[in-house]
Amino acid sequence: MKAPTAVLADDERLMRDQLRSRLAQVWPELQILDEAKNGEEAVSLTLQHQPDLVFLDIRMPVKTGIEAAKDIGTQAHIVFITAYDQYAVEAFEHGAVDYVLKPADTERLSKTVERLKARLQANAAPPDMSQMISQLAKQMGIGKPNYLQWIQASIGQELRLIPVEEILFFQSDEKYTRVQTATYEALIRKPVRDLAEELDPALFWQIHRSTLVNAKAISGVVRDLRGRHLVQVKGSNEKLEVSRSFVHLFKQM
Repeated sequence: MKAPTAVLADDERLMRDQLRSRLAQVWPELQILDEAKNGEEAVSLTLQHQPDLVFLDIRMPVKTGIEAAKDIGTQAHIVFITAYDQYAVEAFEHGAVDYVLKPADTERLSKTVERLKARLQANAAPPDMSQMISQLAKQMGIGKPNYLQWIQASIGQELRLIPVEEILFFQSDEKYTRVQTATYEALIRKPVRDLAEELDPALFWQIHRSTLVNAKAISGVVRDLRGRHLVQVKGSNEKLEVSRSFVHLFKQM
């Protein structure tokens, strides 16, 4: 029996590296033929390599994983990579769609691999999932703005993936942007003005030209003796200054 083959598609290099490493642990026979950084590349590489499997991140630039899956159709078995919450996972379970939770967990990945092995050993043709994919796209809001879900940040010599919902605030100086969570601080080079365009504005509020704060982490707003508005943040002793341009955000609080 020939070795099974796959293409990996995720716009985060660190996530591709992690998935490749975890797959090597639980399925050493699997050959990774190529990697894609977006859905369009995934479709092209699938046509080029004709793999047995394609691992598709749901949210990717140019073309999403859902859109790529529609184009790939029955040319390969599709495995979705998702960082979504329990409601989304239930949608996958009920649809009998193979999926990998992000970041990849070895134990959970092993269960997916066993299902995939069974399909390949039975020579089962890739199913027509067009209707199922359309339902998933509707339920998961594919087509809405593709906001950042993770931040890659340096902590000393370590590169860490930080889920955006864990971040309390971002604060920039001339060179770096500080990423503050409840338990640690990290640094990235991307300025606040770029982050403001890439993060969900309903979750992260810009309160200063150099500061973005997680709206869910705001515990209150106070005024100091100079009349400045200061945001108090849960899990932090710091108070973040609100510039005059953004005071209107707190008029109703």
